[in-house]
Amino acid sequence: MPLISETIKIINKLGIHARPAALLVQKASQYISKIELENDEIKVNGKSIMGVMMLAAAYDSELTIIADGGDAEKAIAGIKELINSKFDEE
Repeated sequence: MPLISETIKIINKLGIHARPAALLVQKASQYISKIELENDEIKVNGKSIMGVMMLAAAYDSELTIIADGGDAEKAIAGIKELINSKFDEE
């Protein structure tokens, strides 16, 4: 399975702070694929809470989701769904 990536805009007003970061890591950890997140030239492990917090992805910033593995497409779809739900904050 080839490496796939997709870019999505962060649409919740508070961006990715502690709670959304934890939800994102939980979601990413459900998949066997290697998942990386990239924002402003910073690339981190999507399954690491410290990594995701380091991104400091603010409202309206663009986040690239990179998945590599057998369930890469499902992983990207699941993470996009979580981000588009505004992490159930609004």
